[in-house]
Amino acid sequence: MIRSFLFPRCAGCRGFSLFLLALRMVLGILLMVHGLSKVVAYDNLTTGFLDPLGVGSQFSLMLAIFAELFCSVAFIFGLLYRLCLIPMIVMMAVAFFGVHGGSLSNGGELAFLYLLLFLLMYLPGPGRYSLDCLISRSFSISK
Repeated sequence: MIRSFLFPRCAGCRGFSLFLLALRMVLGILLMVHGLSKVVAYDNLTTGFLDPLGVGSQFSLMLAIFAELFCSVAFIFGLLYRLCLIPMIVMMAVAFFGVHGGSLSNGGELAFLYLLLFLLMYLPGPGRYSLDCLISRSFSISK
């Protein structure tokens, strides 16, 4: 059960797997840029970063960096794909509902778009061209 969650079977369709790879790369790089900008401006952001969860500005910033930078890198490579999508989905849900009040007209369009795409990408898994697929194949060979 846990193995199929972490390392789902590879998608059978080559074209769909290529589409998933392209989508992972585009979305992952776009989100990674947000994370890198937060790392670069870390000292300036620690005091003024929004704290919608009530855990403190600095800790909220570290959670955002983790989701935007580290999880997006794993997302791009398809490594622990569904596991790394969870913090990304939670972060975008907090951004959309907590920071932007669930409003598309209040600057929440980007957070909503990321949230929707990450939720949709969670369902099919990473596809054939991912590290998860390679790991899954090595489990199949060793049996």
